[in-house]
Amino acid sequence: MTRLTPSILGPVENQLRVGLIGAGGWAGRVHAPRLADHPGVRLVSVWARRPDAAEEIAGRHCARVAADPAELIAEVDAVAFAVPPAVQAELALQAVRAGRHVILEKPMTSTVDEAERLADAVAEAGVASILVLVRRFAHETAEWLRALHDLGGLAGGNAQWLSGALMSEEYGNSAWRQEHGALLDIGPHVIDLMDAALGPITEVVGATRGGHDLWHILFTHEGGATSTISMSLGLPMRPTVVEFSVYGDHGYRSLPGRDTPADQCYTALLDDFVAMVHSGTTSHPVDARRGLHLQRVIDAVREKL
Repeated sequence: MTRLTPSILGPVENQLRVGLIGAGGWAGRVHAPRLADHPGVRLVSVWARRPDAAEEIAGRHCARVAADPAELIAEVDAVAFAVPPAVQAELALQAVRAGRHVILEKPMTSTVDEAERLADAVAEAGVASILVLVRRFAHETAEWLRALHDLGGLAGGNAQWLSGALMSEEYGNSAWRQEHGALLDIGPHVIDLMDAALGPITEVVGATRGGHDLWHILFTHEGGATSTISMSLGLPMRPTVVEFSVYGDHGYRSLPGRDTPADQCYTALLDDFVAMVHSGTTSHPVDARRGLHLQRVIDAVREKL
């Protein structure tokens, strides 16, 4: 992924005023501190369905608590979301139609129809959008993808992302994660990276979900490459296993582990987002249109079950 070069930042009044919708663990651990610390951004407002959680995050980062989403949207330049996909679909649409730039969690929505409406609204409003696909902003991922595209001749690939997150205290009470498991949580990350490495996914050949939330999926990619992914949030894995590999005319190329921490990846994401807004750029490798493509693949996986 070609990184955008942030413009030279001006005084504080030129910082993007950002509001955060959501106050769960990920919002408090990654979204809020990175937004508060970035030189191109000022975290000004927080809203969540649980006012006490919003107050706790806002208090830590010198932000105010908005009475409702409409109030937050009215007082910012951009909105960052850390909420379940069905909630994000509705609120992000409100933000975009109000002319606000958006930082969107993955998956972008819960259905393809919702994703189409949101992607179309982003295009119509001419705002910047970016998905929190944090692994795409890791330097090792960018270097791996760049090398693959330079080499070409890829025939296939494999990915594994095996975790016990659904067994943890943090995610054990997350209703949407318990229902949909790995497909909606880590699935967008895995699908996005295999799609970026081997070319656009054109067909879901097969998909299964077994015990322990263990998914196995087979894809066909544009150009004829094939890939398989295995993922789970219900296996007692410590540490989490994350492995990506591809192979073809130039042998075997792997991307093991997650060397760059998520918070550093999020800061790199903000670098790109700030640069997009200041330059008037509305396209990015992981923008709302990318979110729509991933939603279509996810929907096709569901249809195969």
